[in-house]
Order: sequence, then structure tokens, then C-alpha cells
Amino acid sequence: MGIGVDFFQNSKFPLSGIKGDLTRVGDIRLKTGFSSNVELQVEGTLQNFLAINSQAPSAIPLSVTGNSTNDFDDFTISTKVKLFNETKTLPAVGLKFGFQMPNTDQAKGIGTNQINIFSKVIVQKRFGKRAGRTPLANIYGNIGLGIMNAPIASFTQNDVLLYGLAGIFRVSDRINIVSEVNGRLSTRSGDAPLGTESIGQFRVGAQIKASGLRFDTAALFGLTKYSPRTGVVFGVTYVSPSILPIAK
Repeated sequence: MGIGVDFFQNSKFPLSGIKGDLTRVGDIRLKTGFSSNVELQVEGTLQNFLAINSQAPSAIPLSVTGNSTNDFDDFTISTKVKLFNETKTLPAVGLKFGFQMPNTDQAKGIGTNQINIFSKVIVQKRFGKRAGRTPLANIYGNIGLGIMNAPIASFTQNDVLLYGLAGIFRVSDRINIVSEVNGRLSTRSGDAPLGTESIGQFRVGAQIKASGLRFDTAALFGLTKYSPRTGVVFGVTYVSPSILPIAK
């Protein structure tokens, strides 16, 4: 189980026309294994707080007053299935599929209150493995398809390409350097429907293990027009004793 706080500067919400600084409090990641190769994940944020910097005309009715707004998050439920174990030369391969629930109130200007589904192929390869020690590098990658409902266009969806590449690099048994790039890419030839635009981000940071916990911190940089400009994230993860092993 992990919980954290995120801060994003100049976040953009094209559906509501709002731009501002977003703080996510209670950014939760829960995962549990059902067998050695199946894992259930629940991800989302308990509360999003947005300090509004500017507001253009909205495509939907809003119930936003003053220069701030807040809302619950659209939580995501997914399942990860390991298909092949890692070998000396080949990476481990798995599938991840799930859906995003419509938990938000679109009138608050932050979420889209839509059901979106996705499926990914994921790979993992470790390098520099030594007995009794974590590997020198652990590389992850994924690519997949997301089907996103267009909030204001009836019977319309946008199929987006999902991508991600991440690495964990060991400095010591307690400290890792981490880096990640991830996002989604609209497959539309023209402008994407509002609320389904291409977004992407690059993160770099560190993991520190202490007192049975793992502390994560990173800096974030937006990669697309509709991504936050910059941000920082901080989280704490606790790994409980497992009844059933988590898929890796």
C-alpha cells in the first residue's frame, strides 16, 4: 500500500477551460496478489485541490465559485497477469487491463466523470543481478490502448495509445534512483475530443528505504501542450506480509 501527495504547476483542464496549480492529497495505490501471477490494483486520489490561475469559457456547466475548486478523483481498478517469467536473455511479460470509474463531479472543473477502459502489454528486465542483493537496474516498459469516452460528444470515443518506460537504478541497498516517462497519445488526425487530449510527463527522483517503509520523491516535467508544466511528488509505501505472493 502506498499513499502520497502531489503538486503540479500550471495544470490544464480543457473540458472546463480552467488552468491552475493542482495539489493531490491522499494519492493511494493499493495492490494485492491473488496468486503468484495475478495482481489486483486500485489507484486514485482522495481529494484534488485546484488553485485557479485562469479560466476560459467552459464546454460544460460549472459550479465553481471564487479562485479555487476541489473534487474526489476518478479511481482506477485494474488487474495485472504475468504471462512469462524473466529468463537470462528475455524479459518477463504480462498483461494489465482495467477501467477508470466516473467518481468525479465534472461541474467542479477537474475530472471528466467518464468510464474509460484500457489494456497494456508490460515487460520487465533486471540487470546486474547478484545473490542476496537487489539488481543494479530494473527496467519496465508498457504499451497499450485506451478507449476514452468523449464527455460532450454523444456516441463518440477517442482511442489513445498508452506508453511508458521506467527504470530503477540501485545506488545502495537502501537508495535507488528512479526515472520514468509515460502518457497517452491521441490517435485522432485532428484535434482530440475535449477531455481526451494527448498528455505525457517525465519524472526523475529517488527511493529511500527506512524503518520498514519506502519513501519516494520525484520532480515532474510535462511533455505535451496539455500536461502540467512542472511538479513534485512524495509518497510512502508499506509492504505488508503477503498471504499470496504479488505478481512481479
